[in-house]
Amino acid sequence: MSRVAELAAEYTRVRPRLVGVAYSIVGTLAEAQDVVSDCWLKLADADARERVLDVEAWAVVAVARRAVDVLRSARVRREEYVGPWLPEPLVDPGSPDPAERVTLDDTVSYALMVVLETLTPAERTTWVLHEVFGMSFPEIAAVVGRGPAAVRQLAVRARAHVTAGAPRVDVAAPEHRRVVDAFLGAVEGGDLAALVGLLDPDVVLTSDGGGLLGVARRPVHGPDHVARFVLGVRRKVAADERLVPLAVNGGPGFAVLRADGTTRFVCSITAAGDRVRRVDIVVAPAKLPRAR
Repeated sequence: MSRVAELAAEYTRVRPRLVGVAYSIVGTLAEAQDVVSDCWLKLADADARERVLDVEAWAVVAVARRAVDVLRSARVRREEYVGPWLPEPLVDPGSPDPAERVTLDDTVSYALMVVLETLTPAERTTWVLHEVFGMSFPEIAAVVGRGPAAVRQLAVRARAHVTAGAPRVDVAAPEHRRVVDAFLGAVEGGDLAALVGLLDPDVVLTSDGGGLLGVARRPVHGPDHVARFVLGVRRKVAADERLVPLAVNGGPGFAVLRADGTTRFVCSITAAGDRVRRVDIVVAPAKLPRAR
């Protein structure tokens, strides 16, 4: 096996983890995959100059550095985004292609990805690399361009923001699924009272339409308002469209598929205890999965 082929085989093996690193930092799968592809060329070039002994360790740092640059550029665009900006939802692509897979810690829920959007690029990168991927502060310092002591402070601030902003999800997966199934049953049945009873007093619904008309451009708060909004969305689902339960970033959610198999929207549902705490609906076409 040639050296390039050896590198390519190793890079393919670790690619799902690399895409997971990039996605956790930038929040979109397409940009994450572009970052990983760019870094393959950098790896081949670096190895040609001096043999890279640990491909995975080298690639994680390179991907994280590139992802930080992409995030900083993207923050400017997101400030001009019409309506709320939500991360791209990860759903099972049903493909064996490594380029389509992402290795993401099961603690990185969709609700957590939303909270990470409130951090600075340096805070977000530090939190992701330390809390999710187990990198040391000196290693992270080489990524964000700060000293280890400064990175430690970034980690403290990021952890405080995440703790304050992320719902406490201490519900087991079967219970979470039961709450979501009850939610979907109430929606399908048009049962306003049952739906209100399933919602947390502090429930919030956020829609990302990417500027599309008819999509709420502000978060909806409170059980009654959220329930009425959701039932209004359900009434707009056409007879030939179908609601399909699926995993969104590893947690329960669903999608509405058109007759031709394209996705109309994806919804992530976050439960806290026996109530729904967050409803996040992604309608923006660029963030939706391809035809199933």
